Amino acid sequence: MLFQKFIAAEKDVYQRIDHFLVKQDIGISRTYIQRLIKDGHVTVNNKSVKSNYRLRLNDEIVVIVPPPTELEIVPENIPLDIIYEDSSIIVINKPAGIVVHPAAGNYSGTIVNALLYHCKNLTGIGGKERPGIVHRLDKDTSGLLVAAKNDHSQQHLSHQFKKRTIEKRYIALVAGVVKKESGTIEIPIGRDIKDRKKISPTTKRARTAITHFKVAERFKNASLLEIKIETGRTHQIRVHLADFKHPVLGDIQYGGKNMRNWDNIHIARQMLHAERLGIIHPVTERFMEFKAETPEDMKRVRTLLREKNEIASLRSQ
Repeated sequence: MLFQKFIAAEKDVYQRIDHFLVKQDIGISRTYIQRLIKDGHVTVNNKSVKSNYRLRLNDEIVVIVPPPTELEIVPENIPLDIIYEDSSIIVINKPAGIVVHPAAGNYSGTIVNALLYHCKNLTGIGGKERPGIVHRLDKDTSGLLVAAKNDHSQQHLSHQFKKRTIEKRYIALVAGVVKKESGTIEIPIGRDIKDRKKISPTTKRARTAITHFKVAERFKNASLLEIKIETGRTHQIRVHLADFKHPVLGDIQYGGKNMRNWDNIHIARQMLHAERLGIIHPVTERFMEFKAETPEDMKRVRTLLREKNEIASLRSQ
C-alpha cells in the first residue's frame, strides 16, 4: 500500500486536486488518480473530495493507493508460432494483435496465458503476472520474443537485456521517402508530461534511447527501414521515427489517423516487425540468432507500395 501526504503551497492554490496530484509524479495516471478520488482514497483535511475540488492554502492532501488485486493467470490453449525451444528458453514469433502479459483490460488471451499452457511449469519465474517474460513487444508489433523456462535463464537473459548485449533488429514501413541512406536517432524519451498513455521527448524523466536505421527500399511516398536498437524503451522505435517525421505506417497513436489509410492503402496496424533476435544461450553460453519472416499483412502493404512505384514510373516515361 502506498501512502503519500502533501501540503498545498501558494503556487498550488486554486488548482484542481487531480491536476495537482498528476504533477507530483507519484507514478500513477490521471485516470487512476480520479478513480482513487472517486473511491475515497484521496482526502483533503481528512474529508473526501471530488476531482474538481480546488485547493486552498495549507490544505493537507493524503493519497492512499491500495495494494493491487492479485490476479490468477489461467493457462489457455492459444497456438504459438514456436521458432526454437529447449529446456531453458522458448523463442516465438508473436503475431500482431496479442498482448504479451496480463494487465488492466487484458487479463486473458495473452502470450503469458499461452506460455503457461504450453510450458506447464512457468509459475513464479519472473513474477506472478509475467512468468518467464524478460522483454516485450507492443500489442500491434509482430515478431520475435524470447521467454525463460527457469530461474537461471530468467536471470541470465534479464542481465543481457540490462547490459544491452541482446541484438534486436526490426523492419518498419514508414511514411515518406527517407533521404538519408542510414542514420542514428538518439533522443531521450519518457512518459509524456501531458498524455501519460504516450511516450515522448517531452517528459520529466527522460531515459537514453538509441535507434539506428538503414533504408532497405524506397517507394513513391514511403520507405522500408531496417532498424537496430541499442536500448529497449517503451514505444522507442515508434516515438523516434515519428519525431524524425517518418512515423510508422498504421501507427495512429504517434502518426495520426491518416497512417491507417496511406496513399489509399488500408493499413490495419502499425507496420513494425521484430525480424531478428540474437542472444547468448543461458546454459551453453553460445550466441544464437533467430529470424521471423515478414508477416503477410506487411508483405501485402509492401507489394501495393511497389505497384504504385511502377505506376508512377510508367507515367513519367
